[in-house]
Amino acid sequence: MNSPMVPSSLAEGSFHRSVVRPRGSESGFAVLMMGGKSSAIAAGVCGTLIIGYCIYFDRKRRSDPNFKTRLRERRRPQKAAQLPDLKDAEAVQKFFLDEIQLGEELLAQGDYEKGVDHLTNAIAICDQPQQLLQVLQQTLPPPVFYILAKLPSISQHIVSAQSLEEDDVE
Repeated sequence: MNSPMVPSSLAEGSFHRSVVRPRGSESGFAVLMMGGKSSAIAAGVCGTLIIGYCIYFDRKRRSDPNFKTRLRERRRPQKAAQLPDLKDAEAVQKFFLDEIQLGEELLAQGDYEKGVDHLTNAIAICDQPQQLLQVLQQTLPPPVFYILAKLPSISQHIVSAQSLEEDDVE
């Protein structure tokens, strides 16, 4: 009855019942595991493709002949504005007005960091920095003034101005 080439399940006729089942009789766990394996494989393939693209792009960027020169230029510290001779009142006034004007123009263009740098230069040489800070606080948007106030030299001026105001109140 049993032939050596035919499995016993085929010989008995039970193979059909065990392999071919109606759709509703499969266990949910088996279906979930098959979906999880294919999802894991798909995620692995996608991850490999992304990492491959990153490596390709990095090599292409580094092989650019101008890459090192641009990198050096970007890392090179920005030259600070040349402060005028503080004994020459006319030069100080011109520098002050130029820095305020340039700072306002840069802020209007949306370049907040450079604009704040120029306003900081103006505050540094101003005779009355507390009053200038009060005017800037009223005219600048709060986020821009917050950037300005975060700078160490400016925050010292603000703290000293607040302590002077508190002393005046007492």
